[in-house]
Amino acid sequence: MARSRSSSSSSKFRYCNPSYYLKRPKRLALLLIVFVSATFFVWDRQTLVREHEVEVSKLTDEVHRLRDMLEELKSKAVPNDPVEMQRREKVKEAMVHAWSSYERYAWGNDELQPQSKDGVNSFGGLGATLIDSLDTLYIMGLDEQFQRARERKNRTCDKRRGGGLACIRMTPTSTDNASHSIMNGKEKSNKCNIGTEVRACLEYEWRRKIQLKNHQFWQEWWVANSLDFNKDYDASVFETTIRVVGGLLSAYDLSRDNVFLEKARDIADRLLPAWDTTTGIPYNVINLAHGNAHNPGWAGGQSILADSGTEQLEFIALSQRTGDPKYQEKVEKVIVALNKTFPADGLLPIYINPDTATGSYSTITFGAMGDSFYEYLLKAWIQGNKTSSLTLYRDMWETSMKGLLSLIRRSTPSSFAYICEKNGDSLTDKMDELACFAPGMLALGSSDYGPDEAKKFLSLAEELAWTCYSFYQSTPTKLAGENYFFNPGQDMTVGTSWNILRPETVESLFYLWRLTGNKTYQEWGWNIFQAFEKNSRIESGYVGLKDVNTGIKDNKMQSFFLAETLKYLYLLFSPPTVIPLDEWVFNTEAHPLRIVNRNDANLAALEGQHKPVIKIRSRKTGRLGGN
Repeated sequence: MARSRSSSSSSKFRYCNPSYYLKRPKRLALLLIVFVSATFFVWDRQTLVREHEVEVSKLTDEVHRLRDMLEELKSKAVPNDPVEMQRREKVKEAMVHAWSSYERYAWGNDELQPQSKDGVNSFGGLGATLIDSLDTLYIMGLDEQFQRARERKNRTCDKRRGGGLACIRMTPTSTDNASHSIMNGKEKSNKCNIGTEVRACLEYEWRRKIQLKNHQFWQEWWVANSLDFNKDYDASVFETTIRVVGGLLSAYDLSRDNVFLEKARDIADRLLPAWDTTTGIPYNVINLAHGNAHNPGWAGGQSILADSGTEQLEFIALSQRTGDPKYQEKVEKVIVALNKTFPADGLLPIYINPDTATGSYSTITFGAMGDSFYEYLLKAWIQGNKTSSLTLYRDMWETSMKGLLSLIRRSTPSSFAYICEKNGDSLTDKMDELACFAPGMLALGSSDYGPDEAKKFLSLAEELAWTCYSFYQSTPTKLAGENYFFNPGQDMTVGTSWNILRPETVESLFYLWRLTGNKTYQEWGWNIFQAFEKNSRIESGYVGLKDVNTGIKDNKMQSFFLAETLKYLYLLFSPPTVIPLDEWVFNTEAHPLRIVNRNDANLAALEGQHKPVIKIRSRKTGRLGGN
């Protein structure tokens, strides 16, 4: 029996012995035929795959080319109004002045203090103004600003496909008159001689007709090499999200440069532990280095409504761009938790208990600490291209708008419409300038109502916009105060009288002009811009006013002045094809994010969500080519 098992085992392995086939030529030939056939089959499959990939790439390029052509034709179809062009250029020049002042006196700091000509780190040294300005500069097409050659080591110049070289010479000086000269790299090399100047060679790289200009190089280099989020600093989750995460994602969506996406993911990962609460309602402050999260002491341990419900756009976009659902799941759990006890009028108090997800007894307002929660209910629905999986957002927003109607009052004798604040059952006749985002929000959401409701909400938006514009016109400087009170027979009186370059009114004027085509809103915006130029512009940047009645200046150029105020003013005088509203949605810091179809599970089934599917609707940025 032992011999039998050995013989059986030998018979199994005989086919692996070459001598077996040498003695049987027919079987050897058959084996060779099988081997050659298999080789040809595999080679043919690989060739087909490669050819398929090439064809797909060609088709993709052709689709992009046709889209670009379509956008160009659409742009050409819009006649250039000479007045709009002139005003647009004036706003652009204001941005150049603001940016160059920041670059000269506060580069890398969070914000510029123009009067003392230095920088201040209001947000822990995250470069808030630089990041907040990325998309504004890109949209405006600013091409020869802010060179930062002094930090560049081991500089090289090389040519890449589709680009030429440029040499930049920056003469170092402590005065305000630093000289810059830019020369085409194809010119004689002696124009870039080594001397006392700081030199750098930059590459001009064309990306589908959009040239990466000098300022982008230095911003990208600074973001990639100098921007560090590992800071032992207690950061506001809200401010860091809307300014830094939003600014980086917008820069990525516009430029498609991965460095911005990588940095956005880095800072978002540092913020994520803030959502580790029993209900998912986030704490509002977190240490960026250690991940310790808590709520500010002055809030009595409560989370703030706006701070807790204004991260959806940024974190959903991050999940869509990276394919990692964890960011989206965190922020959508907040909406699900709040919806469980959402009141019939849709109005939530400004303080929310993070352990129970219920509101505490506190003010209800569309101003400070409440405002952007309602804004994001609408915009998260728009961001997902209004697909059925996002119905919860729209339903909650419409419920809140019914509640907003209950807060509308009109002044005497001029009948200015305004939004009251509510404490318990009593109303306070006070409206923040921050609440002047509401006219734009109402206009943006009105078109998806039925005809009668759409007309009602658009009409209300126009009334509120007139009130907000009147905030500006009612003061000697023609700049609005921080809030206003309404008393019988007196219309409006300014309360807190400072102005810190806020954008909310011009934001609403932009939306109303885009959605109605009424040039009145452009005129109002131009008047506001001229008031900023007259009262806030100084030699070293822009400043706010301590008092809009006296015109006394402060010492801060807020980062949102570059991110929001100037961007909305620029777009107010630009064709609708520049950042079209059917392709982009603005976060609450005016950072445009691409609209992407949402094909994930319903919000009520968060545990069953699958990885988001990205369907970018268009690569065209809508950027003005010549302006």
